[in-house]
Amino acid sequence: MSQCAAIIAAAGSGERFGATLPKALITLGNRTLIEHAVAALAPIASEIVICAPAGYEKQIQELVGNDITVVVGGTTRSESVRAGIAALTGNNKYVLVHDAARALATTDLAERVLAALKKGESAVIPGLDLVDTVKSVDASGHVSATPDRASLRRVQTPQGFDLDVLKKAHATGADATDDGALVEAIGHKVLIVNGEERALKITTPADLATALSMLGASSEFRTGVGVDAHAFAEGRELWLAGLHWPNETGVDGHSDGDVAAHAICDALFAAAQLGDLGSNFGIDKPEYAGASGLTLLKETLQKITAASYVISNVSVQIIGNRPKLAGRRSEAISTLSAALGGANVSVLATTTDGMGLTGEGRGIAAIASALLIKQG
Repeated sequence: MSQCAAIIAAAGSGERFGATLPKALITLGNRTLIEHAVAALAPIASEIVICAPAGYEKQIQELVGNDITVVVGGTTRSESVRAGIAALTGNNKYVLVHDAARALATTDLAERVLAALKKGESAVIPGLDLVDTVKSVDASGHVSATPDRASLRRVQTPQGFDLDVLKKAHATGADATDDGALVEAIGHKVLIVNGEERALKITTPADLATALSMLGASSEFRTGVGVDAHAFAEGRELWLAGLHWPNETGVDGHSDGDVAAHAICDALFAAAQLGDLGSNFGIDKPEYAGASGLTLLKETLQKITAASYVISNVSVQIIGNRPKLAGRRSEAISTLSAALGGANVSVLATTTDGMGLTGEGRGIAAIASALLIKQG
């Protein structure tokens, strides 16, 4: 094992991705982004520190194991890296700073960065040539210059540094979008080595699709539809979209009767061709008596993941006169998404204008659709 530590910046919110979980916890294939990043660096790093979003330290620790240190990251990338540096405990000469969002960067890339450090460089960054012409623009949007793209590079991570040099760079307290810029600012040379297309930054759902194709996932999409309905039953608590609704009458059912969660499960099972809600969690399985909708969603996710499917999007429409969803829609989306590993979830609501079970106020129903990607 080399005298090389690794710091993984993983405190990003995932807001641009549209997820309700931190980006590092989004699933890519059969692993989260943070697990992919750790797997690439573990073969060469004597010590790994992960800078996690506040409140998610325990969840990430459970994913990566106790041999890895997890600390709370900062509000900026540089603050997170400084927290990582402070947490290092080993006798390390070098450090690799990596972004969890570049989950598919390979061990080979990290080894090439480290090899250049061992040859005497104090800062080494992977980079790729630009294929597009680049323009500088002024505040009004007009072109002010056309830089020669031959001298420009798209930089990636992991970036490698002599640890003492990186500490000095961060001691200034400055912020930058990459650590190489901080090292440049204190007068050290930064070497660019060839990067790799796999080290793309996963920021949007389109990036995730590209990453899936790099993993060998096919472009095969599967869709499914699920429907569930239950009659109201006095004496039962109402659970809907993973949320408890106080002062509302619940519904009859083998489990908690969460029609939104059940419809989503059915849609996912249909898309993956894994049966339906009844065959997986029905009354012939007493262990699911009273089970929460969130429990069923989590187990459904495990089943479709084991069958090599990844969720692209889920949509559920709740049908009924009550409860009124508007005030808790965001909470419902967040709760359902978390149960599905950070998947994109849409939640809608409607009534049936006085017609049928739901329109007459005798029950509640939901219809869901799911889009899955079949991995190779």
